Amino acid sequence: MKTAINIVWFEQDLRLSDNPAFTAAVSQGSILPIYILDNENAGEHRLGGASSWWLHHSLAALNSTMNGKINFYKGDASSIITDICRRFKVTGIYWNRRYEPWRISRDKKIKQQLLAKNIHAQSFNGSLLKEPWTILKNDRTPYKIFTPYYRQASMIDTDTEALPAPQLPESFHTDSQAISLDALSLLPKIGWDANFYNCWTPGESSARSSLHKFLGNGLENYKEGRDFPALKAVSTLSPHLHFGEISPRQINTTLLSVPDDNNKEHFKRELNWREFSYYLLFHWPELPNKNFKTHFDNFPWNKNPDFLARWQQGLTGYPMVDAGMRELWKTGFMHNRVRMITASFLVKNLLIDWRLGARWFFDCLVDADLASNSASWQWVAGCGTDASPYFRIFNPVTQGEKFDSQGIYTKHYLPELKDLPTKYLFRPWEAPPEILKEANITLGQSYPLPIVDIKESRAKALDAYEMTKNFRNH
Repeated sequence: MKTAINIVWFEQDLRLSDNPAFTAAVSQGSILPIYILDNENAGEHRLGGASSWWLHHSLAALNSTMNGKINFYKGDASSIITDICRRFKVTGIYWNRRYEPWRISRDKKIKQQLLAKNIHAQSFNGSLLKEPWTILKNDRTPYKIFTPYYRQASMIDTDTEALPAPQLPESFHTDSQAISLDALSLLPKIGWDANFYNCWTPGESSARSSLHKFLGNGLENYKEGRDFPALKAVSTLSPHLHFGEISPRQINTTLLSVPDDNNKEHFKRELNWREFSYYLLFHWPELPNKNFKTHFDNFPWNKNPDFLARWQQGLTGYPMVDAGMRELWKTGFMHNRVRMITASFLVKNLLIDWRLGARWFFDCLVDADLASNSASWQWVAGCGTDASPYFRIFNPVTQGEKFDSQGIYTKHYLPELKDLPTKYLFRPWEAPPEILKEANITLGQSYPLPIVDIKESRAKALDAYEMTKNFRNH
């Protein structure tokens, strides 16, 4: 006779503490822990290369904490769960809710199938402070602007304590048909991730360490310092948050012991920007592919594969842009201020469709997150809700001079410019020939000439926007 079992299904909640699904499953006794790599349903939103690397090591860390008891699978989650239920006497399945559109539809279908078989199916909020359907205007429609959304969200009390990690059960169930973690084939084949190991340690323990390190060293200068990429004033918690190695509730709980000031308030506001991105994706599931402001559908994007490739490779001739793109390739991360500069340059100076930039970031970022990535690119492009005005065009020269005045960040990622005086660092084409020679720079060879003129490309962008606005007015 088969033993009754309960399943805990991990996905973007790779931790044991403050994990409501795991806590609920363990309370039922012995469990079968599972992880399913479901790229079949993800379609164009399947994991990128950098986040696949992170996922592999995050799963390895979680599996180690659970004494190697996670059962791994690859394929359509609905079919795999149906097969497990056929082979085992499953009485309940527990998971934490996900908010990407494809996951919502898939999980609804799975829950209906389980309930039809009299299998208890229960999902929990393990990823957000407040779920998207809990914050609505008086007319029950969703907010489109962050500030009123944040004001309303702040009025809803969610200051509940984070759950402690439960005791691991004495016995786990195992499935002989599960595969190994390595068989998920998550690690890049070409070895471009070599430097990631120097930059990151995925896993729940590392996430907690990163939070405490930030609270000890970075938070005190967060509001001002977060704009300067050479400073260590950002939390770097985004990949840990995306994969659920730490929850926003755990961060909030920890912040309760930190004295109130502008830095703490600004950090909490940024956490709520993440929440707002999920909110937008939930209420407008077409956010990753469609302009929120539909008149942008008429925008005359420039189809220029060469420009796109040079932007991707950090070869635009604008050092602040190139440093950011090389940081991205080398580390799987990019400083927030530089993300805005590089994105603005692609969309507004090269006139390349924001969706192409979003795809590149999604593939190269260890913190690639469909909600945050889509909302942020639409914000920069000016076509999203609560967007930066289109005419706000970041000048990569003045941005570099203002936010990396000593050139520490830029020269780190562009060593070919290390001997160029900072006076010319962000505009090397203006350096006299003798200065370039002394710095061993030959423009067009050791470092590229600018691919567009900043002033001319800005004027073209504004003209294109005016034309697009006229479509809206007709």
